[in-house]
Amino acid sequence: PTTRTHIHDTTMSFEEKGAEKHEFDASVSSGDAPKDANYYVANEALVEPEERESLHRDLSARQISMIALGGAIGTGLIIGSGTALVRGGPLGILLGYSFVGFVCYLVMVALGEMCAYLPHKKGFPGYATRFVDPAFGFGLGWNYVMKYVIVTPNNINAAGVVIQYWTRKVHIAIWMVIFIAFIFFINLLGVRVFGELEFWFSSIKVITLIGLLLMGIIIDLGGNPRHDRIGFRYWEHPDGPMGHYLLSTVHEESLSIFLGFWSTLTNALFAYIGTELIGVTVGEAQAPRKNIPIAIRRTFFRILVFYVGGVFVIGLIVPSTNQSLFIANKSKAGAAASPFVVATTLAGIKVLNHIINAAILLFVLSAANSDLYIGTRTLYGLAVQGHAPKLFARVNRMGVPYPALIFCTCFCGLVFLNVSSSSAKVFGWFVNLVSTFGAITWMCICYTHIRFMKALKAQGMSRNDLPYKAPFQPWGSWFALIATGIITLFKGFDTFIPFTKDTFVTSYIGIPVFILFYGGYKFYYRTLLIPSDKVDLITGKREIDEEEERFNKEQEARGPRTRMQKIWEDL
Repeated sequence: PTTRTHIHDTTMSFEEKGAEKHEFDASVSSGDAPKDANYYVANEALVEPEERESLHRDLSARQISMIALGGAIGTGLIIGSGTALVRGGPLGILLGYSFVGFVCYLVMVALGEMCAYLPHKKGFPGYATRFVDPAFGFGLGWNYVMKYVIVTPNNINAAGVVIQYWTRKVHIAIWMVIFIAFIFFINLLGVRVFGELEFWFSSIKVITLIGLLLMGIIIDLGGNPRHDRIGFRYWEHPDGPMGHYLLSTVHEESLSIFLGFWSTLTNALFAYIGTELIGVTVGEAQAPRKNIPIAIRRTFFRILVFYVGGVFVIGLIVPSTNQSLFIANKSKAGAAASPFVVATTLAGIKVLNHIINAAILLFVLSAANSDLYIGTRTLYGLAVQGHAPKLFARVNRMGVPYPALIFCTCFCGLVFLNVSSSSAKVFGWFVNLVSTFGAITWMCICYTHIRFMKALKAQGMSRNDLPYKAPFQPWGSWFALIATGIITLFKGFDTFIPFTKDTFVTSYIGIPVFILFYGGYKFYYRTLLIPSDKVDLITGKREIDEEEERFNKEQEARGPRTRMQKIWEDL
């Protein structure tokens, strides 16, 4: 049977604890280690697998930073914001995205603190297993896999919607096959190729978004073919400042305004979900303790400029009452998929709408590409911990977990649902599913971080000594946990007005699925919450330290870098 271990001492430094831990590991191999029947984590499951048998650390600093900046930007902001604008109005969407953006930032800094301290290859489900309870890690891991086997076909579906803006002569199923094959082969080529391609995809995203924001401001100030200075015209009645949602059903204006604002929170949640992908890339990052904190800090810039700035500009140049906006349950044939495309059409700018549509196609394909990568790595991490079949822990010579990749790619077949139902309706289903799975992930990350902070305190370790110390703690993680929980619980309110079976199921099915995974594992293995003073903060840490030290020495051996090399590598 596997020997189980925990750390007793609560006052020693990180280094002293590391030394004792390796002495303790020697006793494990000799069979003399103590056992605790109630609180344990399998020691062998916490040790990092060897490099040749696992993921390769081939993601450079510039790739990590650019993926953090633009990697997860996809359908939520570029397409889904149209729905939020119609329901919440220009002020409602700005408030909704700002609030959820703050919550997202709190989740990211919490994740960043754990990742910088212990940048292992098991993703954040590994942190949940180590700091909370193996059952919690199992539930979170499979919840996250479920999220990514849904969000990948969602982005492919969105790509089909964007293509149909130009033509409907080619059957949408043909486009689906082409897109699925494209992202599968990119992921099959290894993380070095994936990282480089995603770097350029994300760079184009960032440049495009900056261009769209500038375009929106110029259009608003009168720099359009009609020389029409719009200003805050669309913030006035009847277009704004707040939208009305379900007014014909609730028959009360103030209530419909509140419901419109609340629906923007759900939409914003979907838009921000995916930001936590940095917690998965950490396993393949070079010098993670240096690069992950940098990437986390840039997340704040991304949220403030791209998301909050983006929806503010959209609210200025597109009236919330415009019929061309994409609404999941009312979309007409030929409706523009993005409010930015609607804006150029309204302003009378020709050709530019096609350029923007092409850029948006790149956005969603890039998002689908990174989604497949994250789903594959999460499943691999579960297999390494023994929470999924060992088959999924296999990697090829390029470090690609190919069985996990094939498994996740198979779920892309869900996209063919839009052959029988409209793309708009399927998009709505996927949004509901993804936002629930993603919200549960955020809550689990926050609770794991709370347990991590308690373990540090119980074992006499100061957060001031960590490679990265998250701001606004400990209340930040509690606030994000509670706020995300409230949004998740009430996000499907419109399924009851009137009651709709398909949207109700897709809005809430994620909650019982997580409970089933978590409760089933807990019942079968009889695991308990790991007490703070028995949480293992050390196992595997020295191996990661040594790996990073080797990398730093290799960098030094290359000699001094030129100014241009430094800019390129640290971009």
